Amino acid sequence: MTFAWTQHRFSGGALALDVANSVILRFDAGRRIDRYADPVAMSGFAAAANRFSAERELFGPLEPVAHENRDAFLDLREATDRYFRATVLDASTGEDLADLLDAASVILRRHPAKTARTPLDAATARSALALATFNEPERLKICPNCQWLFLDRSRNRSRTWCDMTVCGNRAKANRHYQRQKKELTA
Repeated sequence: MTFAWTQHRFSGGALALDVANSVILRFDAGRRIDRYADPVAMSGFAAAANRFSAERELFGPLEPVAHENRDAFLDLREATDRYFRATVLDASTGEDLADLLDAASVILRRHPAKTARTPLDAATARSALALATFNEPERLKICPNCQWLFLDRSRNRSRTWCDMTVCGNRAKANRHYQRQKKELTA
């Protein structure tokens, strides 16, 4: 099965959230898909982020994570997901934040200087740290359809879905189906 990083895969609104969302159906053990389990897909993420990430202007051109840094990058991804998911659910602990800071510091120590092309892991660590200090945490949300994390950048803070064209339409179609089904059985 081939996979492509599309604009929808970058609907989190922050690079750190897009990286965390690289695990599809995270809480469904039977259907869970880790897009980074395929090294080609992991390497391709940086090129797609250069085109689609909401933060592409902040970090400049991104390069793939070096093979020797992939485990630390995956640790950062998981710490990012745990911390921000707990933040949305008002269940964040000091331990969640400490894990995020530890994971980010491991990566940033490996990339202390700015270069012409920023490694994806370094950009993700910077994105996560910036998001951890974001002064409007109520804008951080979890999509009720796919459970992805995203930033609600709408003016009135009413965005419900990570991506209206995908998750929003699926929810609308499901509601329509349920209404039709109810009318047929009534």
